[in-house]
Amino acid sequence: MPRILTLTLNPTVDKSTTADHIVPDQKLRCAAPKFEPGGGGINVSRALRRLGSDSVAVFPAGGPSGTMLQQLLAQEQLQYRAVETQGNTRENFIVVDSTTSQQYRFGMPGTELRPEEQQRVLEELRELAPGTEFLVISGSLPPGVEPELLVRVVRAANSMGVKVIADTSGPALQAVLQEGVYLAKPNVGELSRLTGTNELDNEAAAQAAQQLVRSGQADILVVSLGPQGACLVTQDSIDHVPAPAVKKRSTVGAGDSMVAGLVHALSTGLSLPEAARLGVACGSAATMNPGTELFRKADVDRLYQWLLQTMPAKAV
Repeated sequence: MPRILTLTLNPTVDKSTTADHIVPDQKLRCAAPKFEPGGGGINVSRALRRLGSDSVAVFPAGGPSGTMLQQLLAQEQLQYRAVETQGNTRENFIVVDSTTSQQYRFGMPGTELRPEEQQRVLEELRELAPGTEFLVISGSLPPGVEPELLVRVVRAANSMGVKVIADTSGPALQAVLQEGVYLAKPNVGELSRLTGTNELDNEAAAQAAQQLVRSGQADILVVSLGPQGACLVTQDSIDHVPAPAVKKRSTVGAGDSMVAGLVHALSTGLSLPEAARLGVACGSAATMNPGTELFRKADVDRLYQWLLQTMPAKAV
């Protein structure tokens, strides 16, 4: 059985292209489209493979777009379990204006996931769970799915000794934290909403995160600080990880890449400070590529070596 599972309840096929001078009311000539599998957990699985870790991606899929999603994953040689649905898998559209490098992202709503389809997702996870070390829950919830489904997933995983890593938002994140997870990766805005605080600077964010950890909602929080890096928080430590200066071309998949770096590091026995730095390296490297390309391993290796120099003295 796999050591790492990823769960994506609202997967997508990402179609991306480029065009010159995006303006209204004119026919725009675009480059040939590029199709890539997408959705939080699926992107985590894709990024894990680039780092050398195997995983199994679990997701619902339906219609021609669902078939394409599975074909794209097979082309990348990813292991997956798809739960067949009546509704079509959603598609997203991304256009880059080649003259300005500005990116336009059109996210389509997911289709409803019926109760019996939700139950089949749970059954797939239960079948795969024995022997699994980490379960990554990442991405948004599609129509028809309440946060209670994720609570059931987390509860089952916790009972089997599977470490849950949560990267979602809103009521879904709040619900899984109430159940208790191993690691969560909120950004500052999400942390503000969780703690009922209007504004959080870096220091206040670290303190707020530590309160959540001490309340038992997570063993570890990695707070994404965007261009300022991240903050690794446990019950007894706060570790600010700076973001390396890179030329940003796209932020698509940066958060998922960061999660993949964290999971890969933890599954291979690296320390928490090392894991946080690999996560930041992966997230930063993903922003260096256009569209939805995630990261290049060579960029990750170079940024990670630089970030190792920022390790806390007691962790070196």
